[in-house]
Amino acid sequence: MQKPALDIQIKTLPHQPGVYQYFDADDKLIYVGKAKDIKKRVSSYFTKTHDNGKTRVLVRKIANIKHIVVQTETDALLLENNLIKQYKPKYNVLLKDDKSYPWICIKNERFPRVFPTRRMFKDGSEYFGPYTSMKTVYTLLDLIKGIYNIRTCKYNLSEEKIDAGKYKVCLEYHLGNCQGPCEDLQSEADYNRQISAIREIIKGNFKDSLSQFKMQMKTLAEDMQFEDAQRIKEKIEVLEKYQSKSTVVNPKISNVDVFSIMSDSSFAYVNFLQLSYGSIIRSHTLEIKKKLDETDKDLLELSIIEIRQRFNSNSRELYVPFHVDLGEDIKVTIPKLGDKKHILDLSLRNAKYYRMERFKQVKIIDPDRHANRIMAQMKIDLRLTEEPRHIECFDNSNIQGTNPVAACVVFKDGKPSKKDYRHFNIKTVEGPDDFASMEEVVYRRYKRLLDEEQPLPQLIIIDGGKGQLSSSLKSLDVLNLRNKIAIIGIAKRLEELFYPDDPIPLYLDKKSETLKIIQQLRNEAHRFGIEHHRNRRSKGALTTELETISGIGEQTVVALMKKFKSVKRISEAKKEDLEAVVGLSRAQKIIDYYDKK
Repeated sequence: MQKPALDIQIKTLPHQPGVYQYFDADDKLIYVGKAKDIKKRVSSYFTKTHDNGKTRVLVRKIANIKHIVVQTETDALLLENNLIKQYKPKYNVLLKDDKSYPWICIKNERFPRVFPTRRMFKDGSEYFGPYTSMKTVYTLLDLIKGIYNIRTCKYNLSEEKIDAGKYKVCLEYHLGNCQGPCEDLQSEADYNRQISAIREIIKGNFKDSLSQFKMQMKTLAEDMQFEDAQRIKEKIEVLEKYQSKSTVVNPKISNVDVFSIMSDSSFAYVNFLQLSYGSIIRSHTLEIKKKLDETDKDLLELSIIEIRQRFNSNSRELYVPFHVDLGEDIKVTIPKLGDKKHILDLSLRNAKYYRMERFKQVKIIDPDRHANRIMAQMKIDLRLTEEPRHIECFDNSNIQGTNPVAACVVFKDGKPSKKDYRHFNIKTVEGPDDFASMEEVVYRRYKRLLDEEQPLPQLIIIDGGKGQLSSSLKSLDVLNLRNKIAIIGIAKRLEELFYPDDPIPLYLDKKSETLKIIQQLRNEAHRFGIEHHRNRRSKGALTTELETISGIGEQTVVALMKKFKSVKRISEAKKEDLEAVVGLSRAQKIIDYYDKK
């Protein structure tokens, strides 16, 4: 598939944090960068004059742009670091000391220690992070130590050595920072309960710890220890602001491929994230054009095989949104919650953004394809026999029966066709009767189209529930158009879609494009009708005063309004100016009327 031009790729980038990747004409990765706003950052490369000669050369060599959307700037920083280390792009400067980011380790040992580290060992210990700042790590550890009394010594606290009395409590015990497990002054079960609470804090679950902090602060305040209470309060504030660890990385998740799929009636988009040692090292989205009525399961299975072969992936575990059949050698996991679910959601998010960008690109390059896709989807969603290329929507507008009007708006290929919009003044209905008004308007509209041999719509939408829909059907019956044009009613409150002779309404997904187009039609009809209604009321209010003058009729009012444009100007006009329009007798009557007022 031919790649879109660079300017089109840039226009359709998302305003989201993430990582962008530049490729040259040979499809070789030449640069990786991070951004708080991908679109703004990438655009700046092509709109600014760069003093750096290397940057100018880089920009000239860019032939294709890819990106990965993440949730925060921190995620973007970590992901950029992973990708640079993995691929060593030509125009990226690697950190000379290759410094790795810090982690928090809960050591795999009896009475586990909790400490910061920049090195990971596969010894069964738990590692949380990485963190972009050592300050964050120390703040978190300080908070933990402020709540829980855990040991800092490196002794091997085996049961045998403790029973033998090999160790003695140190200064930390006397300062109240440790409860002395080395002399068996604290049970292993009690210590492990503290470790479980610490684990939750590191994961971002502060509820229990915050409660303990607040109780501690309250006790100190009651004991008049206000300085200590203030220190606890400051720690609470830091804890509450602290963000839980990134979803981009998780050391427990290693050597895993993550796949998600987003599809519509014509295309499917499969996103692939490759994780190594808990970090995303690759992201790729594959666009597939549907040829038959393939299911998402069929498409995902085919895509997984294709992508894994393309990137030579040997991972033995996959995270997917639903079950797929890939043989017994591969473990298939369908995450429901926790870190695994977060990573799967991130993959789906990237697929959605890719799909949105393709839509925007298609609108520019091939607008017909965009319209064809939407029409095909609407046909399926609304259970129609043909695509609704021509849709008309009706809405009534009146205030307690005054100046009743109706509006008809027309959409063609999913877009407003404003030259075909029509206003209707209700002629045969007395008082506020929406049902009768709708019956009149639908009859007049399609009687005229039939008389003039104009094309009829494939779909009629009535703004209202069953009552307005039934009234509209009466007119279609009279015109012998029943079952020749699809017609539905939409009720505002719950966005229910009603069909003729079907008591059960249809509910569309709130995010579906079909419902959005129907809502757009309904809102446009309402706006167009209200606008006409206001114009009628305004004109009526302006002309009523003039028509109350004895001897001044409708034609005289029209002539005056054409000349003076407003009632106020007429009331302030000189006699000779009025006489030039309506003659001496009528001019004198108008002058006398306003003199009396």
